[in-house]
Parts: sequence; C-alpha cells; structure tokens
Amino acid sequence: MRKVLLVDDERRMLDLLSIYLTPVSFSCIKVTNGNEAIDYLQDHQVDLVLLDVMMPKMDGWETCQQIREFSSVPIIMLTARDEKQDVIKGLKLGADDYVAKPFDEGELMARIEAVFRRTRHLSRIEFNELIWDEDEREVSFRGKKILLTPKEFSIIGILINNINRVFSREQLIEKIWGFETDTEGRTIDSHVRNLREKIRQAGFPIDDHLQTVWGVGYKWI
Repeated sequence: MRKVLLVDDERRMLDLLSIYLTPVSFSCIKVTNGNEAIDYLQDHQVDLVLLDVMMPKMDGWETCQQIREFSSVPIIMLTARDEKQDVIKGLKLGADDYVAKPFDEGELMARIEAVFRRTRHLSRIEFNELIWDEDEREVSFRGKKILLTPKEFSIIGILINNINRVFSREQLIEKIWGFETDTEGRTIDSHVRNLREKIRQAGFPIDDHLQTVWGVGYKWI
C-alpha cells in the first residue's frame, strides 16, 4: 500500500482527498500545516505529498522548498491559484505537478500515476556494491539490508549524492532538522558514529569513504 501525506489547512479537503485515495490502496496521513508536514517527513517515509498552497504561517511554496532541502519525495501542489505564474513558481521550487481546485477525481488520479511513472527509479545510488535506495528507504551492501534510523539514512543520502563535497555540521542540521531547531553539531557526530559502525559491521569499508573534515564536517569520497 502506497503512503501519501496530505497537507491542507481545511479539514474538509483532507477528508475529501482521503475518500478519493483510500479505495485505491493509498494510506493517507493528514496534517494541517507546513511545519507538521516537514516534521513528519524527516522521520517517516511516504510515496507522495499532496500539498496545498494557501496555508497560514508557512504557505505551500515555502513548505515545498524546505522539503526539497532533504527529500526528493514526489510533490503535487493542490490549490485554487491556477495562474500561470503560480504554476511556474511551484514547479521551480521543486513540485512535480500542479492541480487546480476544484479538481476532477479522475484527473487527480491520472496525474498521481503520471508523477509516479516519471519519478520511479530516480533515487537509487550504487557505490561499490553499497546501495542507497530512497524509494525503499533502505541501505544495503551485497544484498544485505543495513538497518539505519531515518536521520542516519538522510545523512548518508546527502553525502553519497554529493561525492567530494564537504558539508558542515550546520548544513547537515539545516537540511535534515530544518532551520528552526536547537540541534547541535555533536548530535550530527553521534549519528555519524552510529552510521559508520552499522555499515562497517556489514562489511563495507565505510572509513575509506565517509571522511571527517576536521573543524568543518563530513564528506564522501
């Protein structure tokens, strides 16, 4: 069963989307603002985000932009704003599609399937038999799964997707926890230490590739 995160400040719209999606084998998680959506995505895997634009405090555009800092999960914007410039803005910020309200149920389902076809198999990286698979939310080595926490998975994902690029502890915190957090650099160090140990135990020479840049942060080589 595929899991979809519904983000809309109107409960009635959340319920309507759930009525459409549940009968076709979607598990629906409902949140009413962008902060809740980001918090959920940092700790849980979903297959799709349906994101409203016009929300108080943090609108859908800002929410989309922040999600894209740590995840490539497919995002479809759902909004009453269908002016061309709004569509372009949403797509530039990282949305995969844009559907105007009120929408037809059949069109919405067709667009969801089209997004899945376009984004399938685009988030799997293999490095010397170590496989990082965002769709499955798994890391494996020579066919054996390595059990990582969501934060550990995100850290290695950022690094392995940006070979030879140095990320400071502050950059990793912003990408994984967001801008408004009290998380400190030593938390990153703790996650990296646990990550190294788990992958080392699986037999992959992690210390040859995940390297500490003293006084700065980490990089993958």
